[in-house]
Amino acid sequence: MRQYFITGTDTDVGKTVASTALVNAFAASGSKVAGHKPISAGCELVSIGDQAVGLRNEDAQLLMAQANVELPYDVVNPYAFKEPIAPHIAALRTQHEIQMSVLLENYADLANYDLDVLISEGAGGWMLPINGRHTLPDVIKQLDIDIIMVVGMRLGCLNHALLTQQAILLSGLNIAGWIANAPETQPFFDENLATLTARITAPLLGVIPHVQDATSAASHLDISLLNQ
Repeated sequence: MRQYFITGTDTDVGKTVASTALVNAFAASGSKVAGHKPISAGCELVSIGDQAVGLRNEDAQLLMAQANVELPYDVVNPYAFKEPIAPHIAALRTQHEIQMSVLLENYADLANYDLDVLISEGAGGWMLPINGRHTLPDVIKQLDIDIIMVVGMRLGCLNHALLTQQAILLSGLNIAGWIANAPETQPFFDENLATLTARITAPLLGVIPHVQDATSAASHLDISLLNQ
């Protein structure tokens, strides 16, 4: 099973747009693929009739909608918190702690499914604290998963992208590719894109403009570059 962890250069830079597009693109290529959101914050309590099902995250549900392998929600999103805040703070406010062991067990469980590709979407930016001792990269390092970096093409993107790249590489992990998310026209977009293309040591998988759905977003990606 090929695994990719999707990280962003900041929060709200288009990780879910990119992640759902990647799931869609792999499914269209004939791969058995699923999306994965190990930690989410910003969930709604869902009920069926009078029976509460549990907290559900919109990003996780969007990933599930693009997958062609059906997984239980709790496997797709093992840690879900109601408040849309930093997950380790949301956990503390509910008298819980996000544990590395649970996340590692979750990844081990995913390996038991008949999958060709797993797309895991992170939360926030790269250096996400998960508890008082660990960050999410501590988990990813143990798994040695390739990284796909999503850059929100807006003011400050050069600094954010290059710092994120530096932190990932210092972790000893491989950046398999990067995606430029550009839902709005920004001044000097071409110049910023050229700068990042020259300085990011991984292929540009595509530029995603403002789109209406994952299929449209996927049409702007070249996943064959991940095989290089």
